[in-house]
Amino acid sequence: MLKFLSDRILAFVGLVALSPVFLVVALLIRIRMPDGPVLFHQERIGKDGKPFRMVKFRTMTGNQAGDTITCAGDPRVTPLGAWLRRNKLDELPELWNVLVGEMSFVGPRPDVPGYADALTGDDREILRLRPGITGPATLKYRNEEELLASVDDPIRYNDEVIFPDKVRINRYYLRHWSPWTDLRIIWATVFNRKITFGNETI
Repeated sequence: MLKFLSDRILAFVGLVALSPVFLVVALLIRIRMPDGPVLFHQERIGKDGKPFRMVKFRTMTGNQAGDTITCAGDPRVTPLGAWLRRNKLDELPELWNVLVGEMSFVGPRPDVPGYADALTGDDREILRLRPGITGPATLKYRNEEELLASVDDPIRYNDEVIFPDKVRINRYYLRHWSPWTDLRIIWATVFNRKITFGNETI
């Protein structure tokens, strides 16, 4: 409950404090990417397996049809969109999802329908967590788009290597959560640093 309340308070403060940044990014998207809306909404799976609409700044062309997995160099991603992704600015609107209680600052990244449905047995325990803007698996795979671009079959590599590893990491996070752990993850995210998590460096 403490984490839930602190998340919502900090999200409100963040939305107010970063409102000038929101305005600048929105104007850049409207000017440089006029073929679609400023914001991008997508159904994701949240706590207890309940779907919600996650909101981000749009980084792709108006036609975003295709794979839900994005690799570095994806032609759908515009130059401005690539810059927003690289600097994580496209994630800022998710503060709204945190404010309304659909997400947390730290937790597993919310999956699209299909991946969460594939969880079986004890792996489904990660659905007890509220999905996060950042998290330990996010830190380990901070360069995920570049990694996927380097393999022959990105979808297969994601499904057979990255996704199961993220589930493993998030299960460890669930069992070893503490406020200190969240603070370390947030610090590592903001300052792009590595931390020791369990028996590995992420």
